[in-house]
Amino acid sequence: MEQPASKPKHHVTDPKDRIPFFQKAIYSIGAFANTAQAAFITQMVIVLNLGLGVNPALVGLVGAIPRIIDAISDPITGYISDNLRTRWGRRRPLILFGAITGGICYALMFQLHKGHSELFYVSYFGIIQVLYFIGFTCFSIPWIALGYEMTPDYHERTRLQGASNVVGQLPWLIAPWCWAIMHNQNWFPDIVYGGRFLAIIIGIIIIGCGILPAIFNREYFHNLPRPDIKGPWNKMKNFFSGGLITLKCKPFRKLCVFTLLIFGGFMCASAFTIYVVFFYVFKNAPVLDQAYARGGLLLGCFGTFSAICTMGAIYVTTRLSRNFGKKKTFFITIPLSIIGYALKWIGYNPEYPYLLLIAAPFMAFGLGSLFTLVNSMVADVCDLDELTTGTRREGMFGAIYWWMVKVGVAVSSVISGLLLNLTGFNVALGLGQSTQTLLYMRLCDIGIPIATSAAAIFVIKTFSITEDKAYEIRAQVEKLREERQK
Repeated sequence: MEQPASKPKHHVTDPKDRIPFFQKAIYSIGAFANTAQAAFITQMVIVLNLGLGVNPALVGLVGAIPRIIDAISDPITGYISDNLRTRWGRRRPLILFGAITGGICYALMFQLHKGHSELFYVSYFGIIQVLYFIGFTCFSIPWIALGYEMTPDYHERTRLQGASNVVGQLPWLIAPWCWAIMHNQNWFPDIVYGGRFLAIIIGIIIIGCGILPAIFNREYFHNLPRPDIKGPWNKMKNFFSGGLITLKCKPFRKLCVFTLLIFGGFMCASAFTIYVVFFYVFKNAPVLDQAYARGGLLLGCFGTFSAICTMGAIYVTTRLSRNFGKKKTFFITIPLSIIGYALKWIGYNPEYPYLLLIAAPFMAFGLGSLFTLVNSMVADVCDLDELTTGTRREGMFGAIYWWMVKVGVAVSSVISGLLLNLTGFNVALGLGQSTQTLLYMRLCDIGIPIATSAAAIFVIKTFSITEDKAYEIRAQVEKLREERQK
């Protein structure tokens, strides 16, 4: 007797759910602009401390306040993006405006000159950074929401996020060389001058990469009926109720906490990496300028190698997700990243500075898997939300998700600045930092991301949307859409 065919282990993506290569490529180019704000600002903000003498705690504070304001603007932008109706779509007009505004403000942010007070530097940088993040939110939130809705397929969503994340690694590939570029005395008299020039170049690139999705990407829910909400009071109530409904989604909250732990730990530690390299790894340099030059070269090599490794980690993550599912893949990738952070203790070696590179292939699996899989998982959550509420709100989900991320980055910025002061670091001492200070800086750099990554594993363990459940939700959602259209 013929045996019935066994059920395939994994679902196969229907050809109609595949995203065309051109659409996927254009969307991915937008990832360069989206990632640039985190990659380049993190590397260039050190100009305030080492170039202009601003206290590290104030540098951390000035980095935190604008991000908190930006985090408030994210849900508002998400709500506008979900409810906007124009002949060009819901997302694309905002993407175009945000890319141009963000690029201009980034260029202005680092137009600093020596000879002013610490208060002036903090005030100028803080105000322009606030304007930058508010403007750039108009790009990032609609662009992220657009990615959530480009395909309804569980696996194609991961492939899209994998492709965009690969392109999004390019700023991280370039950003580690920011210090070496700004400090190159053959090009610029000092790092402050170098920062001014480099910021203009980066601003132009942000505009160029950011406007392409607005021009060429297609929207998939642009024909939704206009919301029947009249009057500012009703719109305000609808905004807050939509935000509360989004936050009540338990799987979504877990993704937010998971990201806060992984990315927040990474960002908090990365603030120490530059200082450890300059003042510990190259502590035996004859003069401080040589420590800066050698350290800048090492940071550039490490950052570029890390970005290349992350591209490989994204590919591996996408394949692992196909075989094991998104949640189980994290049980492989996050422990690998913890091993990488631990290897930095060996890699920080004044005798063999480039031994630090051994940590990069392992560390790459942390952020490489995080934004590849979590963004895909948020898209799955959007289907669950539509099944529950009957509403598509990718913009609100994207906004609140990145609101959580930015609050985490803001808190990390404050914590790292305070911890750097607590280690006893004093920029006036140059290469004469105490042994205790150097030890504490390394402990913060290595210990913080290990602790937060370990905690994140326990959070993601209880995430409930599996591959089978995602396809089941999609079938129910499509059935409900058909019923509403009758």
